[in-house]
Amino acid sequence: MAEAEAEQGTRAEPETADREIVISRVVDAPRELVFEAFTEVRHLSRWWGPEGFTTTTRSFEFREGGEWVFVLHGPDGTDYSEWIRWLRIAPPERIALLHGESRDDPNAFESVLTFAPDGAATRIVMHTVFPTKELRDEAVEKYHAIEGGRQTLGNLAAYVTEILRKGAEG
Repeated sequence: MAEAEAEQGTRAEPETADREIVISRVVDAPRELVFEAFTEVRHLSRWWGPEGFTTTTRSFEFREGGEWVFVLHGPDGTDYSEWIRWLRIAPPERIALLHGESRDDPNAFESVLTFAPDGAATRIVMHTVFPTKELRDEAVEKYHAIEGGRQTLGNLAAYVTEILRKGAEG
């Protein structure tokens, strides 16, 4: 049941159900590599964002309390200022973060990413909770957050699969 609900982009938890988005994907790569691709800027800048977007990092410090300041460049030429603070890090299992447009963004949302072994692959779950139902709805309707999240995890999957392919070729 939770699997089907995760695929729909929401999960039934009464206190936050109307404020959350849950997206999951199985990535055909070892958990340590998938986690590394999420935690090193040399990797993140190669795959982060929905299809057609590129990322320019302004600053990056991956540690609890550290920040990633970056610009997401849309395919239409629009630039989106972005900011993430790493709240909790438990390698290679879990990352909790706060994500907004800037450090003082009152509409910043929290996400928890979990990385679980799934045979030789990794199941990544991105659980995001917005401050209000209205902000969640705006993210879904205006910014296409569910589809964008799926595309972002698809880009991650393609990126780590390519790393493995190149490694196998020597």
